[in-house]
Amino acid sequence: MRLDFHKIRRLPPYVFEQVNRQKALLRAEGADVIDLGMGNPDLPTPPHIVEKLCETARSPDVHGYSASRGIPGLRRALAAYYQRRFGVGLNPDTEVCVTLGSKEGFANLAQAIAAPGDTILVPNPSYPLHSFGFIMAGAAIRSVQAHSPEEYLSNLSRAVKHSVPPPTAMVLCYPANPTAQVVDLDFYKEAVAFARKHEIWILSDLAYTEIYFEEPPPSILQVDGARDIAVEVTTMSKTYAMAGWRVGFAAGNDKLIAALARVKSYLDYGAFTPVQVAATAALNGPQDCVDEMREIYRSRRDALVDSFTRAGWAVPSPKASMFAWAPIPAPFADLGSLEFSLRLMREAHVAVAPGVGFGEHGDQHVRLALVENEQRIRQAARNIRKFLEANGAAPAKGEAAKAPEPARPTRRATRSAAQ
Repeated sequence: MRLDFHKIRRLPPYVFEQVNRQKALLRAEGADVIDLGMGNPDLPTPPHIVEKLCETARSPDVHGYSASRGIPGLRRALAAYYQRRFGVGLNPDTEVCVTLGSKEGFANLAQAIAAPGDTILVPNPSYPLHSFGFIMAGAAIRSVQAHSPEEYLSNLSRAVKHSVPPPTAMVLCYPANPTAQVVDLDFYKEAVAFARKHEIWILSDLAYTEIYFEEPPPSILQVDGARDIAVEVTTMSKTYAMAGWRVGFAAGNDKLIAALARVKSYLDYGAFTPVQVAATAALNGPQDCVDEMREIYRSRRDALVDSFTRAGWAVPSPKASMFAWAPIPAPFADLGSLEFSLRLMREAHVAVAPGVGFGEHGDQHVRLALVENEQRIRQAARNIRKFLEANGAAPAKGEAAKAPEPARPTRRATRSAAQ
């Protein structure tokens, strides 16, 4: 009997599993490992959302199958959110679909629109599912180097020119996971113009849109013509600290939404109805809780950037998301991100996510998640200082490391993508 299943052969060993295994072994030995690796929100779900879940779950008539596409009230709530947040009017019946989190929504979109022989343009580095969702659907991936949004746009023309057959879709993700970079509406206008010219669908991941520290990130659906070619995937996981609840959305082009809904109708019956009712209460209710969580992440970001830099590891300050994208300290750059991450955990008891897990172009970075309180973050910085000192890599006393300035392609390079 053959055990080398075709789709499994296309999936490489999960890089993060090696980090998780090392972390489990150390903790089993009694080590206090400070975990900045997985982006698992540690903040509590706001009480009014939990109360609505409990209240609804007590009703005897909500424990049967739910609606795969999402209950009407939740789809209307998401449409109302888009209207007040982005000024975008959506038809909740044809342009919104509730998903079991953004990850499931993205994977099912890949199943709906891609097949063997299709080519998909994906930024690298990027969230693993952006590639592997399509790989599991049988499509081919063309990784497009994307150390910055401008670099991604400027590299797209070459990717299209050398893709046979022409690409079916392209992926966007801003605020970006893992790089934490943001874009403005001009970026989306160029991306839409490029995609329309080459007849390419756009799948935009907007999971971190409410965790920002400067200007609120825009939606691609704000761009004229975007709804002809684009769909946007988002989630309740980060905004409302509801990661384990598994509820998210896809919104945008009605043909893509219809394809997603049809695939989902064969695969699931939708999220538990009380979860959907509670998610409706979250979107329609007071948003002070979102503001409060955003400020907590801001304080953690500032604590991490300051304390790590003082310890000797220069970490650029992210403008959004719950992550920092940190270059490996120069004395360890030749190790690569996986070996550096394992060594950091063994010697400093600090867990981080190796950048290579997000694509080969991420191998000189690691991702730091803002999922520990400020006290624990500063403890991590003290551990790292000792680690650097033990390896002869700490700055002189009273000095701090200098964060490198990110390279920025010119606007001319950006504009070339639409040509």
